[in-house]
Amino acid sequence: MARVLSANYHQLTRAFAVPHTWKFTLSVAFIAQVLSAVGYSMMFPFLPLHIETLGTTTGLSTELAAGLVISVQGVTMMITAPFWGVAADRFGRKKMIMRAMFGGAITMAMMGFVQTAEQLIMIRALQGLVTGTVSANNALVAAATPRRRVGFAMGALQLGLWAGVAVGPLMGGMLADHFGYNIPYLITALLLMSGGLVVFFGVNESVSASKEAVAFHPVSLVRGWKDILGTAGVSMALMIRFLSGLARMIIVPIAPLFVVSLIASESDTSNTYAGLFMAVSAAASTFGAVWLGSMGDRISHRKVLFYCSLAAAIFYVPQALVVDIWQLLILQALGGVAAGGLVASPSALLSRYAGTDRAGAIYGLENSVMSGSRAAAPLFGAAVALMLGMRGVFFASAVVFALIALTAWRLLPQDKLEPACGGSVKVKTT
Repeated sequence: MARVLSANYHQLTRAFAVPHTWKFTLSVAFIAQVLSAVGYSMMFPFLPLHIETLGTTTGLSTELAAGLVISVQGVTMMITAPFWGVAADRFGRKKMIMRAMFGGAITMAMMGFVQTAEQLIMIRALQGLVTGTVSANNALVAAATPRRRVGFAMGALQLGLWAGVAVGPLMGGMLADHFGYNIPYLITALLLMSGGLVVFFGVNESVSASKEAVAFHPVSLVRGWKDILGTAGVSMALMIRFLSGLARMIIVPIAPLFVVSLIASESDTSNTYAGLFMAVSAAASTFGAVWLGSMGDRISHRKVLFYCSLAAAIFYVPQALVVDIWQLLILQALGGVAAGGLVASPSALLSRYAGTDRAGAIYGLENSVMSGSRAAAPLFGAAVALMLGMRGVFFASAVVFALIALTAWRLLPQDKLEPACGGSVKVKTT
């Protein structure tokens, strides 16, 4: 049965063969990225509210259930992402994107029919086990793109991600208001299914013999990850990826409350301003990711990381001191552009340091690190707010950005490409 399915899969792929160029592959991955980002972000505005309406059968408080439903997906994805990454190197990155898309479609459709908060939490945990669209897209594009253009390609993928994140919450909130909570889940399932079909018919990937030979058992997996982490620069790039996610995400649970505190006299517009804050941040980061990712291809991603994290630290400090919403929005836009430089550059550096032969394993590890930062950031932000107040969270973000600048300057190897190198990039430690 497996052989028959595999033969039919390859026949269909050949029947719909398309030009095998990195730009075309990037375009298809970009479309898939937008569809998945719009779909997954639809639930952000109402997920805690849905938990409240469902109620619990085990006595969980609404607050705890809401926290679990948000964080559990990041925890399970952190565990499974490295394994899916190795599977991508063996079985193909295209198949891993399709697995993430179709698996996400099934779990999102299941969420549309849950009856209790516990069921929703369990399905969110399952979702983390089977999804991982961003890392699968990164691996596919990194393997297909010339290394001198990887920064641009990663920036373009981040453009798709943040564009979807900017649009999805508004769509989800409107759909939930007009049609209830079930419909956004089902529409997300359709979007993910469409994205999987776009990749199926739009990407023409052949898995080389060397990739087929990748051993898929515990000892080899651990050796492979150890070898990757031992490559000069990889561990530091992953650390920067974690810190950048932490720096940008710790303000997420606090920002809406802080916005409301600045416009207490205009409480009827609090939701609008909170949405505007998120939109400004997402739009600025999107612009920064594309522009600075392309710049990193020319001047060095290490330099982009250093100067952008330093600039972000400078722009985040005065956000803790603002007294008006417009001051916050302007500073958040400036800080967002700078933080955008920390989006594409770590991914590009991973490709330059370790090459593309193990792209799936590399970006699987990256996705695990990103999932860990998403799970830790809200808890860290809440703890800082309890100790130092809401304004203290912006100071904490600035400190983390400064730590990234120090790490990039002192511990990252140079990443300038040599004219005729193959495999892994030769780097010099500073």
